[in-house]
Amino acid sequence: MPKTLRNWIDTEVSEVKAKPFEWLSEQYFFRDPSRPVFSNTHFFYSPADGVILYVKQVSPDDSIVDIKGQPYSLNMAMHDKDIHKTCLVIGIFMTFYDVHTNRVPYAGRLSHKELESICTYNYPMIDVEKDIINDIAPHTENAAYLFNNQRVLNRVYSMELKQHYYILQIADYDVDCITPLRLKQNQAFAQNQRFSQIRYGSQVDLIIPLSSLFKFEPLVDVGIHVEAGTDPLVRISKKDSKHK
Repeated sequence: MPKTLRNWIDTEVSEVKAKPFEWLSEQYFFRDPSRPVFSNTHFFYSPADGVILYVKQVSPDDSIVDIKGQPYSLNMAMHDKDIHKTCLVIGIFMTFYDVHTNRVPYAGRLSHKELESICTYNYPMIDVEKDIINDIAPHTENAAYLFNNQRVLNRVYSMELKQHYYILQIADYDVDCITPLRLKQNQAFAQNQRFSQIRYGSQVDLIIPLSSLFKFEPLVDVGIHVEAGTDPLVRISKKDSKHK
């Protein structure tokens, strides 16, 4: 079940926060717990464990968030000026305390593409993590990494929805390592099947182009902690033909 940020910190983070960093980085971080595998075509599940940073419906040039006066748009996020549709975008910040195995939120055929780097080095994400853990607040004003860091864009085609959707993975400062579990492109993945891992802190965005056939209703708010494969993010329902 999704948890409030305070509840997640008081329960799961507090249990391990005092542990030595060596143990956290070598053992705890790489855990990949078994979870029930849900399959429900009425929902997009979370692709990642983490804290919801934003939930926005935006056109490609609209700002998802403003970071110190600089707008961050869908075109900037995806490095693709050919994206024309309005999309529902949900950003999930994966802290050091989260499981870093990512899962496919809705069944389909997945292809991945590492995007060209903007900078030589990734920007650190630690200030956003400090806001979350210490201030119990998911702020984005320190999220300058969104403009620069290494990213992989995963495109999934769903026969059920008759369209593509996207999973955008963004790596942290000292990571530079987004690892797909299958190298072959256009592979079929079941809903909530593992598909990739990002090492240490990072971010994953679920990007769903709006449809003439289906309604996509977000089920989470900013500041909620979710788990990959178990927590639904978006409810899917068919549109009435007269509203298409």
